[in-house]
Amino acid sequence: MSFWDKLKASMARWMAGRHGTDNLGIFTLIAGLVLSLAGSISRIGMLGFLGMALYIVTIFRMLSRNQEARIRENQKYMALTGNWSTKITQFIRRMKNRKEYKYFRCPNCKQLLRLKRGCGEKQITCAKCGHQFQQKA
Repeated sequence: MSFWDKLKASMARWMAGRHGTDNLGIFTLIAGLVLSLAGSISRIGMLGFLGMALYIVTIFRMLSRNQEARIRENQKYMALTGNWSTKITQFIRRMKNRKEYKYFRCPNCKQLLRLKRGCGEKQITCAKCGHQFQQKA
């Protein structure tokens, strides 16, 4: 076993039972980096201090053994942000496929649906709510 394999195994043992990274941790890490850089560029010491505080919060959350509290914090963050990264990814996919598919919403539940372009008018049944309606592609 090489030195790096031993180091990796010992780090895995040490991190066992600890929370590790999540979406909120990544956000606080990036926000701390941005604030630290902004503080060093603008020579405003308070921004650097806030960046360092966010680093400390990030490290505390990663090394914490209180899994339930960290999971609740991350769930609140995810509910607040509305999972915008998924929405952006879906928007990009819709833009790439807009020549091949027509996207529309169910009039009942507002679920996003699609039809292959050029197939004419179809009777659509929404997979989410079961509502049936006519849609022209």
